[in-house]
Amino acid sequence: MKLVGMDSRRLLKLNMTKTINGFSKLSKIEKIKWLAGQFCEDSAAAEQEFTTWKHPDAAIQNVIDGFAENTVANYALPYSIAPNFLINGKTYAVPMVIEESSVVAAASSAAKFWQARGGFHAEVLGTVKLGQVHFYWPGNPDKLRAIFPELKACLLDACGDLTANMDQRGGGILDLDLISFEAIEPEYYQLRASFETCDSMGANFINSVLERFADALEDFFTRFPGLSDSERDAEVVMSILSNYTPNCLVRAWVECPIESFADLARSQGMDATTLAHRFARAVRIAQIDPYRATTHNKGIYNGIDAVVLATGNDFRAIEACGHTYASRDGQYRSLSSCTVHDGIFRFELEIPLALGTVGGLTSLHPLAKRSLEILGNPSARELMCITATVGLAQNFGAVRSLITTGIQHGHMKMHLTNILNHLGSNPEEAAAAQQFFQNQTVSFSAVRSFLAEQRS
Repeated sequence: MKLVGMDSRRLLKLNMTKTINGFSKLSKIEKIKWLAGQFCEDSAAAEQEFTTWKHPDAAIQNVIDGFAENTVANYALPYSIAPNFLINGKTYAVPMVIEESSVVAAASSAAKFWQARGGFHAEVLGTVKLGQVHFYWPGNPDKLRAIFPELKACLLDACGDLTANMDQRGGGILDLDLISFEAIEPEYYQLRASFETCDSMGANFINSVLERFADALEDFFTRFPGLSDSERDAEVVMSILSNYTPNCLVRAWVECPIESFADLARSQGMDATTLAHRFARAVRIAQIDPYRATTHNKGIYNGIDAVVLATGNDFRAIEACGHTYASRDGQYRSLSSCTVHDGIFRFELEIPLALGTVGGLTSLHPLAKRSLEILGNPSARELMCITATVGLAQNFGAVRSLITTGIQHGHMKMHLTNILNHLGSNPEEAAAAQQFFQNQTVSFSAVRSFLAEQRS
């Protein structure tokens, strides 16, 4: 079969085996040369790009290289600031790391809007984190429940050295429960442990304790008196923390008299009551319809993820937990809610956020440390409040746009710079385009036509 328009060298390159042994043992330069040579059309340009994207300080670059395996370059994302967040009476300038246009602008606009209306309020409802030991045991379930108090005492005693430091900080193991899944999966049980990890996210601490539980559990069944030979054969399948932390929960909210929307409503040709009720209906739709709820919650995480990334926390764990929480009653729903009652508008977000301010990247990444400094070196509980608030602000900005001008009006205005860069505009053309599109609809084709006219 002949591929039209493709020369023989390119065809040969596509057919080459792309596997390699010992890639992790290569130096960074060797990794780059192999990668560029095997996969990139212009290998010299690719090598240049990979070697250019690095920190000028070699010591800091070594730290960054240690975050993950097989690193060949740094991947840059914008580091932005959303100012004027008044939260529980304290004003913050919030670092946000995100590449999507209009997100930081929307958060900043919402912060300014609510700063004049009493600000945001937030409270932590719980900080409990969870871990599990999954095991199979062939004995009688009633017998296991009967001996569980002794098993529990044994497991807790086995972890004393691991929990000593956390205990001194006011954290540690809060409880240990036996969960039976016999009705679904024969012989399957779970130890579910709850933890308080203070200002640490606590993943390494929790997993170390759980693995110690696993060893102690198997040992317990081996030596506990009165068990048959088959009952001594417990199989631990795995021991791991759960990123679903429904009791590590924070609530953020805003509220004001409906009349406070008068200026905004007037600018959109409606009265304040109509605007408030339309907003509440938009949020209600996201509670009813999973298709709308998914996009609605994505907007919340535009704000939350940006703060989580800026502070060196795990945005993947945060999102996985939040989406599970949004489905906790069997249907995926909005994480935020809105009421209009007795002349008062209230918009609220309740969300699980297992965040840390010590350990991990929060201590290693230079900008993560700087982010926490900018936020006043908050405790984990304070960071939970800040992060939830930014998610609520982002959600407010998005819904406000949806029920008034439409989401594309503001988004495409912010996206104009990206389009201009994509089309290779020079500074004079970009300035003219920014002026022209102040009162025009922005689209890729419209910007391209504008530049073509300018250049002709």
